[in-house]
Amino acid sequence: MPSHLSTTVQVTMDRLIVHNQKIVPREEARLSPGQAGLLLGWGIFTTLRLYQGAPFEFERHWDRMERDRRRLNVSASVEASNVRRLVLELARANRRHEGMARVILVRNTGGLWVGAPDHPPTDLLIFTSELPSWPPSYRLKVQPGAIFARGPFAGAKMLSWAANSTFMESAHAEGYDDALLLNERDEVAECTSANIFVVSSGQILTPPLSSGCLPGVTREVLLEIAPAAGFPVVERPLVLESLDEAEEVFLSSTTREVGGVREIGGRRQFKAPGRITSALEETFRDYVRRTCQDAAGSRA
Repeated sequence: MPSHLSTTVQVTMDRLIVHNQKIVPREEARLSPGQAGLLLGWGIFTTLRLYQGAPFEFERHWDRMERDRRRLNVSASVEASNVRRLVLELARANRRHEGMARVILVRNTGGLWVGAPDHPPTDLLIFTSELPSWPPSYRLKVQPGAIFARGPFAGAKMLSWAANSTFMESAHAEGYDDALLLNERDEVAECTSANIFVVSSGQILTPPLSSGCLPGVTREVLLEIAPAAGFPVVERPLVLESLDEAEEVFLSSTTREVGGVREIGGRRQFKAPGRITSALEETFRDYVRRTCQDAAGSRA
């Protein structure tokens, strides 16, 4: 198995970060040792793609953060417009024209833990970085029982990401690029940080949100733009056997955009990227170009 796979998705944050609305060198930011978010993983986050120094589909990301914030009782310490401004300022300060930004809300106090009294109820952290070095196509390890679809926090992008990170590390250790997560009903849900799509009999299928998958922003965009390009997408529960007759499989995420899957579980093989995957990849990139041009025009 290729030994380099375990390091392909490691990234380093840029020198400057935002901590509670101030841009500071990352080594100067301080979290309280008693902070609930630090001790319990109590918080939410989103990862934004930076194109031309601007966050792509910021409003969609923020709307999802708002939904997750309410579910996890994380207070809103800052307005959306202010967060967007801080992302832009940080990208400029770090000269991060292309790459990604992560926005994090961390609870300072919660449960039995009381953080530093001079901190706000929720700490805001923002950092930028280069993109992960994703492979041109993906080999997926099957991970049963990884998602509890019936749980009240299924699909929430919470700070407690240790399980998904462990699944990815385990996949890398076995020479795979990512893990395909199944829920308690043995249905296909998602990968550790990507949604999944299957092309079967000319139809594009993707697991519904009831599978426990994350409502990914790129997934949401594809559901909207694919039909106009002649590729309607159907949300339908999928099991592993659904993949036996699949012609193509692909992933979508903020940092990967659209990427073909060439193997699942060591025995299911696919052409990657296939014809429909390539067409949707170009359709998505056209959407990105138009969106960036419209945003640049509105700023002019």
